[in-house]
Amino acid sequence: MLVLVYRKCSTCQKALKWLESHQVEFEERPIVEEHPTYEELKKWYEKSGLPLKKFFNTSGMLYKEMKLKDKLAEMDEEEQLKLLATNGMLVKRPMVIGEDFVLVGFKEKEWAEKILG
Repeated sequence: MLVLVYRKCSTCQKALKWLESHQVEFEERPIVEEHPTYEELKKWYEKSGLPLKKFFNTSGMLYKEMKLKDKLAEMDEEEQLKLLATNGMLVKRPMVIGEDFVLVGFKEKEWAEKILG
């Protein structure tokens, strides 16, 4: 299981603590230094079944500075995925990529269902 995190993010810290407290084995990847590629994002988006907007860090400064709230509606999926791949700070985190699921953001109940079964 791969977990993409930004260590300075309090939600990511909480998510990592949760994984460790449930003794879940995972590989941690820093989302800023090793941001997801277009190909990875496309695959994860398709696997997740979520709307693409859920992959954007809508509360992030970069998202707001770029005024993406207004621009995303005018962009097609490919343009949005390419944009996401340009900077890890645009991507919602933490993100968990499992064998047959993708979780975006930390929702304890959802994580327990998917990860702990």
